[in-house]
Amino acid sequence: MTSIYRTPAGREAIAAWCHERFDRWPAAHRRETTVAHGATTHLVTAGRGEHTVLLVPGTNFGAAAYLPLATALARRCRVLVADLPGQPGLSCGERIPRAGRLGWYGRWLTELIEQTERGPVTVLGHSLGAAIALACGSSLVRHQVLVSPGGLTRLRITPAVLVASTGWVLRRTPAASARLLRLMHGPAHTPRPELVEWMTLVARHVRSTADPGETAVAGRDVPRTVVVGGSDVFLPGRALAPAVRGTLGVDLDIVPSAGHLVVDEHPERLAELVAAAQEPGT
Repeated sequence: MTSIYRTPAGREAIAAWCHERFDRWPAAHRRETTVAHGATTHLVTAGRGEHTVLLVPGTNFGAAAYLPLATALARRCRVLVADLPGQPGLSCGERIPRAGRLGWYGRWLTELIEQTERGPVTVLGHSLGAAIALACGSSLVRHQVLVSPGGLTRLRITPAVLVASTGWVLRRTPAASARLLRLMHGPAHTPRPELVEWMTLVARHVRSTADPGETAVAGRDVPRTVVVGGSDVFLPGRALAPAVRGTLGVDLDIVPSAGHLVVDEHPERLAELVAAAQEPGT
């Protein structure tokens, strides 16, 4: 395996940003490191309650970039946020081979859940994280909330996305990061300065990955809620809805004003969806 980081100093810069965000996070929380499926894995736990939600990030995003959603969840339940191995953050920085990648991640998530939890868990996965949730076969998972799920249909790459993505990779500036993030948001939303900082660090220090690949759905069937932004540039609802229905047998819930980063635009709405998913009978 090879590191996702261009240099050791780059890895340290990413880690420093994450630690600073957590240090400034007002929510009471605990940070710990464990080993799952052979990979060092960083976990953050916040909130209290009888229900537990495990938040699994998307491509190029670490746990520290999801604090608005983690905050909203922690007001309602106990929440764990995991940094993905092979993605920027505080977990193992070795790249996961593309062949069989989602199967590997599914085994990683299964082992992580069964190491850390004893009771039922709701898994909330975003983008790549949703594809990983689908590949997880843990018997402790009681519900999956899949937000902008990758792997069910091909990502749509428009000329505007291609230009912005190329500029982000080549220029590695805050302006290029903001331009890409604006496309990932709905038209009425502006990227948080913290996300612009994060994406700039990732562009400068990380050899990024893109398409998660085809989803490997685990054999175990669980109740699922699937959500996408109405202005998602990568996963338009008209293309995603039939794939969700055909593969998972559920209807797609569309948030009209949101983009691919609905997790950042509507954290309270997603937290309410998760709370509803935890009600008896759902």
